[in-house]
Amino acid sequence: MRFAMGLGCDRGVALDTVREAVRDALAAAGAQPAQVMAAASITLKKDEAALLALAQEHGWPLHFYEAHELAAVEVPHPSETVRHYTGTPSVSEAAALLAAGPDTPMTALVVEKHKHKGADGRNATVSIARIQP
Repeated sequence: MRFAMGLGCDRGVALDTVREAVRDALAAAGAQPAQVMAAASITLKKDEAALLALAQEHGWPLHFYEAHELAAVEVPHPSETVRHYTGTPSVSEAAALLAAGPDTPMTALVVEKHKHKGADGRNATVSIARIQP
């Protein structure tokens, strides 16, 4: 099975915090890093060092979507707080679904909005979607 991963985080999040969030989300999905075909986030995070470093470590292509693209995706856990800061009610869930391919249904999410607060006091959010065969 192949997966796409959506990533959201607080600005300046530590790489270890994102690593821990991803590790836990992969474990919840029963998946290995090698099964991840793509990672994605919002364009606001295209310069986020921890996301760039994590994708490079694993050799994952990292895609960035505009807020309006993410906002057009139906997700199980929209957030008004996220919308306030980013312009979209979902980053990780919507990014995972978009990265999984066109018309990927919400039911393809195998990990919905896994939130992790790291030792740095910052948050990372990971969602994982199954890539349809």
